[in-house]
Amino acid sequence: MASLTLSNHSLPTLLMLNTQTPKYPSSQLLSTPSNSHFFGLKLSHSSTFSIPSTPAAFSLNPSIFAKVNKGSKPPPFTLKDQDGKVVSLTKFKGKPLVVYFYPADETPGCTKQACAFRDSYEKFKKAGAEVVGISGDDSSSHKAFAKKYRLPFTLLSDEGNKVRKEWGVPGDFFGALPGRETYVLDKNGVVQLVYNNQFQPEKHIDETLKLLQSR
Repeated sequence: MASLTLSNHSLPTLLMLNTQTPKYPSSQLLSTPSNSHFFGLKLSHSSTFSIPSTPAAFSLNPSIFAKVNKGSKPPPFTLKDQDGKVVSLTKFKGKPLVVYFYPADETPGCTKQACAFRDSYEKFKKAGAEVVGISGDDSSSHKAFAKKYRLPFTLLSDEGNKVRKEWGVPGDFFGALPGRETYVLDKNGVVQLVYNNQFQPEKHIDETLKLLQSR
C-alpha cells in the first residue's frame, strides 16, 4: 500500500469557506500521529502541517485542472494488473469503460469506494461496461487488496504515477494528496464523464451508473 511522509506542507483550511479575517493567529499547527490515515493516504512517521488562514490560501492554481476532459480521448497506457499481467487501454475498445484513479489500497475512503464498485459490479456488467481502478500501489498490494475485499474488477499499478500525470488527474491539498477522479469512456474511447470527489468516494459509483444506465 502506498504511504506518504509529509513534513511542513502548507494545506488550505478547506472546511473554512468564509474569507473574513480569522480571530486566531495567522497559522495553526496540526500534528498527525504516526501511521495515521488522512483522507485516503496512510501517513507514516510524525507529520506537521502548517495551515494558512489568509484568503490567499484559497486562490486557484491552474495546474490542478485535469488535462483529460469530456469529449477528448485520453493518452493510452500499458500497466500491470493485480496478477502481474500487462494490460493496455486498447484492450477495452468497443465497450464502455470506467477508469477510476484513487489514492491508495487499504485506506478507508479507497476501500469504501472499491467495495461500492464491487457491490454494483453486476449493474456495470448489465450496462456492458468494464471497471478499472488505478493507483500507485504495486501489483502485490493490488492482489492482496482485491483478494481481501473480493474485488471482481481489474486494478492497475501506476508506480511513479506516470499515467496519473499524463491524464492530468488533479491532486488535493495543492498536490500533497493524490486525487480521486473517475472517467467514463464510451465504446470509441471518448470521455463522456469526468467526476472528481475526494471525500465522498461512493458518489463516484452513483454518477457513473447514472450516465451508463441513461444510454
